[in-house]
Amino acid sequence: MNMRIGIEAQRIFRKNKHGMDYVVLQEILEIQKMDTENEYFVFVKPGEDRCVESSSNVHVVEIDCPSYPLWEQWALPRAAKKAKVEILHCTSNTAPIWCDIPLILTLHDIIFLEPRDKQNKSLYQNMGWLYRRIDVPRILNKCRRIITVSHFEEKNIISKLGIPQNQMAMIYNGYNEWFKPVEDTQEIYKKYIPENGYFFFLGNTDPKKNTERTLIAYSKYLKKSAFRRKLLMADLDTNYLNDIIVRNGIENIRHQIVMPGYIVNSDLPYIYNNSFAFLYTSLRESFGIPLLEAMACGTPVITSNTSSMPEIGGSDAILISPENSDEIADMMLKLETDSAFYQKQKEIGLERAKLFSWKNTATNLLQLYQEVYQEVCKSKN
Repeated sequence: MNMRIGIEAQRIFRKNKHGMDYVVLQEILEIQKMDTENEYFVFVKPGEDRCVESSSNVHVVEIDCPSYPLWEQWALPRAAKKAKVEILHCTSNTAPIWCDIPLILTLHDIIFLEPRDKQNKSLYQNMGWLYRRIDVPRILNKCRRIITVSHFEEKNIISKLGIPQNQMAMIYNGYNEWFKPVEDTQEIYKKYIPENGYFFFLGNTDPKKNTERTLIAYSKYLKKSAFRRKLLMADLDTNYLNDIIVRNGIENIRHQIVMPGYIVNSDLPYIYNNSFAFLYTSLRESFGIPLLEAMACGTPVITSNTSSMPEIGGSDAILISPENSDEIADMMLKLETDSAFYQKQKEIGLERAKLFSWKNTATNLLQLYQEVYQEVCKSKN
């Protein structure tokens, strides 16, 4: 018997996508290529970036509803029931509380349960944090499987939420195949920064991204470097940056930082390839797709020795304590002054990235759908 699977992908049509959006988008695209037998219903909110089209067995269902909670709690279960799906996969940490369809939940992390930095002034992040705290405890027992994206996060969820091991599934993320060493013949990077050979950092106002300590480290680097490379920072608020500079007395970084705003995903391979090194110095990550993207481009990465980053980056990666700005600065300088070390890190990253792919992710996800589907059929008999 063929399965009828519903996949929640509410935000994949929005123009400025973020981590979880890209994960479910790539899973859908890979499943669409590899499975032509089972029926899939992809539930999305209307948007300008129509990145998935319906095919013979993959049906894109647009649901127009004004707010994220209302869309998920009211409109999604109604649409899933109308489509007669037999399993509903909710992909972004939350799910409908009142839903009689067997659920699979992707729980990327449980940061919303961890101590919170009270300095976070982002209304969007604060509302999301509150919504997850309300929703997740109420849906966990209803889920046939809870997928997470690293062994670190799997252990974390089991330990803190008491989820039975047999209810969990660990499926690694992948990265897009266009992240590879490429020659930027059109000099696309110049849309964002005038010259190449810069440090690249994907920081934002989320405290876990460790933006403040990374900027302090950059200030220390500038004081010792003979090259004084610029720092390209995507998606960061100018006022937030100014507060960090004033609070820490690091005026020397102000004219060295380039902040172009959002960088479209199709341009990122050129940004990585033209950067000297990538700084991925978060306090914690459940997986870390940008870490893989940079390594796949042959760009040396300085990353953290916490949470999932050693698991994804590997034991030979440059692993620093994210709370120690001196360690970050020292590694920036070492990459700059030790050419053999620099070349070795390029090679380490390229080999490590080969272990991950979206095809592997989708293959494991399809196996999980089949496993849960068989359990659901047995429970009906």
